[in-house]
Amino acid sequence: MPFGEVVCGSPGSGKSTYCYGKYQLFNALNRPISVVNLDPANETIPYPCAIDISSLITLQDVMDEHGLGPNGAMLYCMEYLEANYDWLEDRLNELGKDAYVLFDLPGQVELSTNHESVKRIIKRLGKSGCRLAAVHLCDAHYVTDASKYVSVLMLSLRAMLHLELPHVNVLSKVDLITQYGDLDFNLDFYTEVQDLSYLENALSAASPRYAALNMAICSLIEDFGLVGFETLAVEDKESMLHLMRVVDKATGCVFVPPPDAPLPDGALDQTASLAASQRPNAAGLFTSAIGQMKGPRSDVRDVQERWIDAREEWDAYERKQWRKEGELVQQAKAKAENERKGGIRERKAV
Repeated sequence: MPFGEVVCGSPGSGKSTYCYGKYQLFNALNRPISVVNLDPANETIPYPCAIDISSLITLQDVMDEHGLGPNGAMLYCMEYLEANYDWLEDRLNELGKDAYVLFDLPGQVELSTNHESVKRIIKRLGKSGCRLAAVHLCDAHYVTDASKYVSVLMLSLRAMLHLELPHVNVLSKVDLITQYGDLDFNLDFYTEVQDLSYLENALSAASPRYAALNMAICSLIEDFGLVGFETLAVEDKESMLHLMRVVDKATGCVFVPPPDAPLPDGALDQTASLAASQRPNAAGLFTSAIGQMKGPRSDVRDVQERWIDAREEWDAYERKQWRKEGELVQQAKAKAENERKGGIRERKAV
């Protein structure tokens, strides 16, 4: 398991949904993937789970045995997993060296901002040769309120400093952002974390008593200059593909297809002098490692147009394209059926 992701974020930010979406995407791309559930309270797992912490310890058992509340029991479970790290390591080794692993963390933010158990587990995984990136999901509706946006910035910054991993902050559920009101600025203001002094009026209007404190927090965030966001709509294929490329660059992951795989559509065959078995490998290497971030969702301005400025037009366009695609599939099936029937000789009546 040389590569993987640690998926973290507050409750309801879409961690399990993202893991399931990425599992489906990788299966469609013929990339190996395994999902590890590290939430002992998650009883409704939407994705096929390769490793489940519930087989080691559950939140309810800890609460019943030790008389702890949900938060205290969650911390106990993580400490118990750290103490039994060999259990996790043995099951990860069974997945094989080519497996790409997603670690689905619980929603308690203190696990990725303050508590040391998850951090120490990640360090031990790193020492065993795993190259991980943290994917921190934040609900996109927080950007519709200045004070909530600043709090998300602080949370993301704290997680970055605590986990000490290549870090990708993500505004999830961006396709639902219009349900929570209009944005004061363009979407790129929030994803690129531009001049936060423009938020002063909104912050002062919400809490005039803490105006100086709010601006001091904004100044702190800008002094670090670390936080930025990608966007995500799990049901949008282009959005998932873009985030996949961003995470692959963060970890240094290069997916190399099998030697007998054909070159992808649009790839330039500049390896004619090489053996046929090496050509797909070269295409996979260079498109993953140094390829540009191309695609309809690689520019945040395109994301804003798709989900905020012209959503209805885009929805109508995509429905039209899906209808055409469905018609082409039906035509291909009908043609194949006709060819099959045409190849069968009819028995003549005597």
